[in-house]
Amino acid sequence: MKKYKAILFDMDGTLVPMVMKEFTDGYFRLLAKKLAKHGIAPADLVDAVWTGTGAMVKNDGSVTNDVAFWKTFEHKCGFSRDQVGGDCDEFYENEFIGAKIFTGNNPLAQSAIEAARDCADKVILASNPLFPLSGQATRLKWVGLEPKDFDLVTSYESDKYCKPNPKYYEDICNRIDVQPGECLMIGNDELEDMYAASNAGMDCYLVTDCVIPSSEHPWEGPKGTFSEMVEMLKSL
Repeated sequence: MKKYKAILFDMDGTLVPMVMKEFTDGYFRLLAKKLAKHGIAPADLVDAVWTGTGAMVKNDGSVTNDVAFWKTFEHKCGFSRDQVGGDCDEFYENEFIGAKIFTGNNPLAQSAIEAARDCADKVILASNPLFPLSGQATRLKWVGLEPKDFDLVTSYESDKYCKPNPKYYEDICNRIDVQPGECLMIGNDELEDMYAASNAGMDCYLVTDCVIPSSEHPWEGPKGTFSEMVEMLKSL
């Protein structure tokens, strides 16, 4: 009998090694280049994206995250989804692949998913749903994975909550018809992954290669390098 019904993986800093500031700075430079033809100053774009991201993080579940983002983005910089959304879609499907240079390699990513598949009924990409599905798919390519490797991929079109809201994890459980206590969350962020998922009732494992610590909610539970995590999964 399998120990878990579902194993959830974070992406940034977990499946995809990265230093978050290096990645976001590079990502914003690429996005600003794509949208330059609209006359959006890079600083204004970054401000609008971060403000829109904040709206998604605070989303109360009344709308999907993409609706929360674009409403706030337009209010902040004056450009609507109808005006620049198409170019953003093109960016995540094409130019975004170039942001790979701002991340590290992970030759064990596929092995981790295979090991999870062997010890759980479902494997979920529980990446904070701040990106469209196309953006999630592009980032998976950086480590040799794709959406079809997972039973569910969270994205800003489909989700109504974000980390560190425990409701994000509860909503995943409702969508895949499992109980939180039947799940294992694997991530690198003590607040967004460990604290939030454990508050939802999940078991958790902290990957320490690119760990994001939390002074308010330090993780005292199971932890190890990505390689050690893979071996842990194989032992289940």
